[in-house]
Amino acid sequence: MSDKLVIIPTYKEKENIGRIIDAIVALDGHYHILVIDDGSPDGTADIVRDKQEEHGHIISLIERGKKLGLGTAYIYGFKWGLERDFQYIFEMDADFSHPPPDLNRLLAACEAGADVAIGSRYVSGGGVVNWPKNRLFLSKGASLYSRIITGMPIMDPTAGFVCYRREVLELLDLDKIRFVGYAFQIGMKYLAYKAGFKLTEVPIQFVERELGVSKMHLGIIREAIFGVLALRLSSVFKPRRVKSA
Repeated sequence: MSDKLVIIPTYKEKENIGRIIDAIVALDGHYHILVIDDGSPDGTADIVRDKQEEHGHIISLIERGKKLGLGTAYIYGFKWGLERDFQYIFEMDADFSHPPPDLNRLLAACEAGADVAIGSRYVSGGGVVNWPKNRLFLSKGASLYSRIITGMPIMDPTAGFVCYRREVLELLDLDKIRFVGYAFQIGMKYLAYKAGFKLTEVPIQFVERELGVSKMHLGIIREAIFGVLALRLSSVFKPRRVKSA
């Protein structure tokens, strides 16, 4: 059995999900893939079932009856992975904005000593392809705001392409993380940082989706603004832990 789990939340990703599964299976890293589908009405889950028949036990599918949000999907996936003794657990989008071959680079960073490896758009060597200027401005602004408020030395705190060593997810109180979008991504990194874990950024080229529809909306932006403030205020008197060697 693989010790590496890739969690892919989906909602209406019929154009992408089969292709992304095939791309991950084709890698030499022997990844197990967990798709968590939030009741997609377009047949996304049916495509995953077809891939299960094609690729066998390395594909798992969880179907939830309705759209419950990205954050809750990842929390469910984290717990699922911990129960099955996976050592490295990844977050990844279904739409090819996160290049599948870079899973191996995130894994290598964790194997080299990182506790959390982040696929970063905003460190040297990273970048964004085919984003409109307003989307890029919003993303960079959110990253700057998050760094100022939290004090994290992370250039891309909203990144959603991440590898966690299982020890990180075992230590964090996952039941207390209630965010959905950007705030979830920031919150996970911030809690890991405050717990004394080593966060490393790995440069990636983030490519805007070619197929399907973006799930970004105003509520996610609002949650990020106020969620980051709430995180910081809740820990203002809690110094960062120093991880023992």
